[in-house]
Amino acid sequence: MRKSGFTVYGLRFTVFLLGIALLFAACGGAPRQEAATDTVTDDYGRTVVVPASPTRVVSLSPAVTEIMFALGADDILVGRTDFCEFPPEAAGIPSIGGISNLNIEKILSLNPDLVISGSMVGKKVTDQMDQMGTPMVCVVEKPRFDALYDNISAIGRLVGKEREADSLVESLKRKVESLLTDTSPSTFNSQPASCYYVVGYGPGGNFTAGGNTFINDIIRMAGGRNIAEEVEGWSYSLEALVKEDPDYIIVRREDSAAFVGMKPYNTLRAVREGHVIGIVSGTLDLQVPRNIDAILYLRKRMNNN
Repeated sequence: MRKSGFTVYGLRFTVFLLGIALLFAACGGAPRQEAATDTVTDDYGRTVVVPASPTRVVSLSPAVTEIMFALGADDILVGRTDFCEFPPEAAGIPSIGGISNLNIEKILSLNPDLVISGSMVGKKVTDQMDQMGTPMVCVVEKPRFDALYDNISAIGRLVGKEREADSLVESLKRKVESLLTDTSPSTFNSQPASCYYVVGYGPGGNFTAGGNTFINDIIRMAGGRNIAEEVEGWSYSLEALVKEDPDYIIVRREDSAAFVGMKPYNTLRAVREGHVIGIVSGTLDLQVPRNIDAILYLRKRMNNN
């Protein structure tokens, strides 16, 4: 009887302890497993701790958004800017508004675990986001075309798509190698065709892509010569444009009609002779995989005239 009683009471005591343990765990007493993190250094030189596998990402850059879609990471994209228009499916992602006047409260309302910004977002804003407790990493557009590969790899690492990024980079490199192997200069009067890319025009000033830009590289890879290749930065004088009188004018398609109808641009030889190339926005002015399309399109247009 004594042995039997000890067994019953021992069993009851064990059940009691088990109940206490379960209650303790339910109340948060059991240690929680921390989410895996990664540490990266962004293009502002900031060291940022980010989730190793983010599930809710807000993009503050059209280039970042486009690359995320190209990597198949759009399923974790929960926010984007009004300017993130490619691919068309991006329209289905909630917008947080513009870029220069970011609505931080709206960004935070999407409950992101990672925000990725681009060249148009300053370090001050990234620091503000850090203070809010949301990691923000800046991936900027860089002067050389080859930096596209680095940006794809960086974004791939951030969104857990490293293999896809490696595959995309290798594919782009093969296309570029094939293009350069098959490249002959786009000639005009037996000389490489001179080109001018319109970034801004009119009373506010004239702006183009100088030699220290990836856009300059694209024009060169298409077989042309950028008349602003000696310029650093974006400002270009109207006097220099008129003097150079380039063989081709490259302008965003939506700006083409207004540009060719405005004085004194309508007096330029390229305008008079129908050598104005309207190009799809984003293919040339963003550092994205579609830069390959821009090279092909510019070459085709210049070689067919």
